[in-house]
Amino acid sequence: MDALSYAKSFVEINSVSRWTNAPASDFVQKQLLDLGFEIERIEYDDENGELKSSIVAKRGEGRGGLGYFGHSDVVPAENWVIEEHGPFEPTVKDGRLYGRGSCDMKGSVSAFLAAAARTKDIAATAPIYFVCTADEEIGYGGARTVVEQSKYYREMVEAQTRVVIGEPTQLQVVYAHKGTFGFFATARGVAAHSSTRNGLNANLAMIPFLMEMKAIHDETEADTNWHNDEFDPPTITWNIGINDNNHAFNITAPQSVCTVYYRPMPHQEPEKLLDRVERAAKKFGIDFEVKHRNQPMYTSPDSPFVKEMVELTGSSPASTVPYGTDGSWFTELENKVVFGPGSIAQAHTHDEWLDLNQLETGTDIYEKLIRHWCG
Repeated sequence: MDALSYAKSFVEINSVSRWTNAPASDFVQKQLLDLGFEIERIEYDDENGELKSSIVAKRGEGRGGLGYFGHSDVVPAENWVIEEHGPFEPTVKDGRLYGRGSCDMKGSVSAFLAAAARTKDIAATAPIYFVCTADEEIGYGGARTVVEQSKYYREMVEAQTRVVIGEPTQLQVVYAHKGTFGFFATARGVAAHSSTRNGLNANLAMIPFLMEMKAIHDETEADTNWHNDEFDPPTITWNIGINDNNHAFNITAPQSVCTVYYRPMPHQEPEKLLDRVERAAKKFGIDFEVKHRNQPMYTSPDSPFVKEMVELTGSSPASTVPYGTDGSWFTELENKVVFGPGSIAQAHTHDEWLDLNQLETGTDIYEKLIRHWCG
């Protein structure tokens, strides 16, 4: 099969993160078995009881080689706007493959599968590893379980295998990305008719906490210690949300929830911000729960691996991106970059698509990397 055939079959599978991704993992596993890979399947039930499955595979003997990392889950598609076909009806039109996940990142996974198919019969001198995780879009749960349980991941760490994370970068080498930290802060109140004194408005308790959140936000925007000019934007983009879920004007709010999501950069200390927030929550009687604690990814742009990747791929000088990937969890792997077909601008959109030229060129480059490092 070529990359487009793989991609169309893969996009057809509804693997929105809130549901099980097991059928998507079944698809990936079958293709890899057909291509001569040995398989690990690592599974867990998420907090909603949905079965989540990650595939870790290996073909070839020896040490080192090349590892490819992708994910099989996709974001929801309720906002899909194309009337001619649905989000899980892959459609080729005007040189593009349309469908949820076509860009992020089933197209990339399909490109590597096609590259592995092209190199099935090479005289391998080093192994190819293939990792396809669950839940990348909602907190990297699959990556965490791979790190904790996979024997093939341990092999990669021991040998310091070269790793390509296939997220969309328009086939440009990316040596670093931001981390993702997030938390919930909840003020508790008592619901009552607002004309009485019987209630307790949770929003009033939340207000002083929000003032502290704004102070931290403003500080991280202004203080150059929280900046990194390697990134655009060069700040941690501290994003604050607030919701009391109160649907009537005349009821005192029984709870008020503040959500904060921020993106620290390499060589910073994001835990200091969490500690400061936790102290503020305790001071104002607010419940505090950390939901995400994912570190930035960084490989020196001057490392031999990054330089070789730039040379082999014909990329512009290696750069950074402001979004995150499973790479946040693969901190033990020193030689890793993000490199894949498609643009992040097309990911998660209401008409998600992947340029077919990017898909084909990405396949060619992945094949080149396999031949260079594995055969």
